[in-house]
Amino acid sequence: MKYYEVDFTLSPYSADASDILAALAGEAGFETFEESETGLKGYVQQTLFDEEALKTALADFPFDGITVTYAIREAEDRDWNEQWENEGFEPIVIERKVESGKWKENSICGIIIHDGKHLPIEVSSFHFPLSSFLQIEIDAKLAFGTGTHETTRMVCSALLSYLSPLTSLLSPLKILDCGTGTGILSICALKLGAVSAVGYDIDEWSVDNSRHNAVINQVDDRFTALLGDASILYNKVEGLFDLVLANINRNILLNDMPLFRQKMAPGARLILSGFYTDDIPLLVEKANFLGLTLESQKQDNSWACLTFC
Repeated sequence: MKYYEVDFTLSPYSADASDILAALAGEAGFETFEESETGLKGYVQQTLFDEEALKTALADFPFDGITVTYAIREAEDRDWNEQWENEGFEPIVIERKVESGKWKENSICGIIIHDGKHLPIEVSSFHFPLSSFLQIEIDAKLAFGTGTHETTRMVCSALLSYLSPLTSLLSPLKILDCGTGTGILSICALKLGAVSAVGYDIDEWSVDNSRHNAVINQVDDRFTALLGDASILYNKVEGLFDLVLANINRNILLNDMPLFRQKMAPGARLILSGFYTDDIPLLVEKANFLGLTLESQKQDNSWACLTFC
């Protein structure tokens, strides 16, 4: 999949203005950003890039005295897999908040997401025994979703609230993972006790990688990965789901939420992330229109995660 790399320059530079710039570019379809000395580098799929939409988004930039310029180029075809093999990532620890610090024996009180290269890890700062942590190994290759990003961590944390190893016995839950990436959210849900998961992604690399990671984590017999966008929910994804997960940018969420709603079983929950805290009112308004109620929300830096029921 081909991307454009757009080098945004803020003059003069401001960290607050950079955050607003990312939010505005996200409205124009940009998927991810890297900080630079003078602003941001943004990445957008070539087939989805709409420069007029970008110009419109930037026309009323809300910082007086700061100008935004940009240069467009084709993103370099880097060997991301080689970079991953050389670097990997340090283990990510997600701990469950437990009331009064109490821990029940044999319960899952956290998740450790790792690449298989940086273990063992330092456990002296853990609040609970290492045996109470679920471990997920991710070989990310070209796909997004190692657990290092705030949005992925928040959704995994939300899953800790709704799932446990007894889930499949007490109430077998089915998972729909929209924009599955590495498959990390489906894998997390399955290892926490979900009975099955269906994930889809528009990127063929991501679909293949999610299947690979499901094998690594020994949940491939309960995981189905499909290539396509939300339109496949019409004809390739059968049945209803108890948890619908979507960690995607705001515009895609707003567009696809009606389809997510149609795939929710009675009593199901919808967990959304991939957007900024400033976007919360728009997502809540859309969910309310679809008959959903905000149940909980999380925030990490400027990123948000919402759960609806």
